[in-house]
Amino acid sequence: MTSGGGPDTLPFMKVRIAPSLLAADFSKLGDEVRAVEIGGADLLHFDVMDGHFVPPITVGAIAVRDLRKGTRLPLDVHLMVDRPDDLVDQFIDAGAACVTVHAEAARHLDRTVRYVKSRGVRAGVAINPATPLNAVYYVLGLVDIVLVMSVNPGWGGQPFLDYTLAKIEALKGEIRHRKLQTLIQVDGGVKLDNIGKIAKAGADIVVAGTAVFSTPDYAVAIRDLRATAVAALQKQ
Repeated sequence: MTSGGGPDTLPFMKVRIAPSLLAADFSKLGDEVRAVEIGGADLLHFDVMDGHFVPPITVGAIAVRDLRKGTRLPLDVHLMVDRPDDLVDQFIDAGAACVTVHAEAARHLDRTVRYVKSRGVRAGVAINPATPLNAVYYVLGLVDIVLVMSVNPGWGGQPFLDYTLAKIEALKGEIRHRKLQTLIQVDGGVKLDNIGKIAKAGADIVVAGTAVFSTPDYAVAIRDLRATAVAALQKQ
């Protein structure tokens, strides 16, 4: 793994754990990042909110740039913003390994995805819980990651929406049918008691916020999440 956070730095694993920094303590964010890196995280999920696409406002590219200096983990940037094209370059220049835009927000999704990939980083497309899968089918062969939101985006700590499991399964089936290498990421409400069924449905990357950062030992939380996911897959 290189420190540059480029497109080939996502480690190969059956199920990857991506702690969501939205749930971290921002008063000691550098320490939080180091703790989950030591604890075995595979990548870091970084939510960017603009107060328009979703109500909250979080942080911008400067934070990604500074975090990039202190970790070797790939930075997975999720743009929950109304005008993602205006921000893509900022986050790539700051060191993002992957930039994910929402199908609901990108007016010219094909163009945006192609541009992100032309910058040498991975491109992802996110869809909200009630957005149909066909919103991403025409770019499925272009993107590296499809992010299935399993809560309505905006706040951490929401309960997992069970109906998204069928969505994950259908997406996995389409990816296999087309013989693609596209990864499925799932974000929202992931806990120790549901990560098994999320993994069985087809998730390759799970975003875990409070399931990691609300625990006293991040390493134990990450280990248990991964072990539970792997155990569920072994029973298939």
